[in-house]
Amino acid sequence: MHVPDGFFNAVTSVSAGVVAAAGVAVCLRGARRELDDRTAPMAGLVAAFIFAVQMLNFPVAAGTSGHLMGGALAAILVGPYTGVLCMAVVLLVQSVFFADGGLTALGVNITIMGLVGVLVGWAVFRLVAGLARGKGGVTLAAFLSALISVPASAMVFTLLFSIGGTAPIEVSAVAAAMGGVHLLIGIGEGVITALTVGAVLAVRPDLVYGARGLAKPLVLRGAEGTTTVGAPEPAPVRGAGRPFLLGGIGVTLVLAGLVSFFASSSPDGLESVAESKGFLDRATDHVFSGWALADYGEVGGIPVGVAGIVGVGLVLLVAGGVAYAARSRDRIKV
Repeated sequence: MHVPDGFFNAVTSVSAGVVAAAGVAVCLRGARRELDDRTAPMAGLVAAFIFAVQMLNFPVAAGTSGHLMGGALAAILVGPYTGVLCMAVVLLVQSVFFADGGLTALGVNITIMGLVGVLVGWAVFRLVAGLARGKGGVTLAAFLSALISVPASAMVFTLLFSIGGTAPIEVSAVAAAMGGVHLLIGIGEGVITALTVGAVLAVRPDLVYGARGLAKPLVLRGAEGTTTVGAPEPAPVRGAGRPFLLGGIGVTLVLAGLVSFFASSSPDGLESVAESKGFLDRATDHVFSGWALADYGEVGGIPVGVAGIVGVGLVLLVAGGVAYAARSRDRIKV
């Protein structure tokens, strides 16, 4: 759902940019409560993974495709504040280096895919995970949170476009179209998110932020009453950080470098709706549309896999740097 340049007027674009900048600033401070020397590398890996999987468009309807947005996934794995930072980095790199999402629309994209996607996804996850505990409950919560976050972001786009879009639209018709196609995309998002969270839970449950504090307390019943003892948090695994990170980077590079060749070439949900509702022609050319990496190498004749590997490296470097800069230095190193 990368919004191109030209869909929104200047007032709306600037306003969304202010909201996005304020949200990122708040999250930079809030991320100190989620990040330390052990978890900061995880943030870089999560951002790079989201970048890679966003390249893998999958068909959802006749002539329409979708891709992971990743807001709920980021929030569950590294926390909502850090999740917003991860999404902001991914969207920034995509816009500047790959001409994917307009520069003037960067604030809109961070608002709807970063802030809305993360916050809605996290809220749903906490609600469901609080009712269905254990690893199975976490996985179910991951699926539902990702599923709901996608049409929620689509509805916010529709609201913003009805306020400051550059083309007159029938709001109800666009809302129905956006909601319908993005509900289908949300199912795919939910499956990817649940599988990813489940895989990390199986290997390094201590690195799943959303799984902290969700274990049921141990209840000891004695002759004189009942004593409740809280179950301990999963203990950090010493010495396993580097193998996990290297393995995660390897999987991410395979997705971006090899699997990306098999991604669907059909237009995504937003592009399909814009074409059917008659406002796709309002999109304008990206300032960097002539760059070699634009459209993931299509402009410069670079294989999409090579462009994907370059993108993974850029996102990993930028997101990892942001995470290290934002991390708390008062936490105990593990």
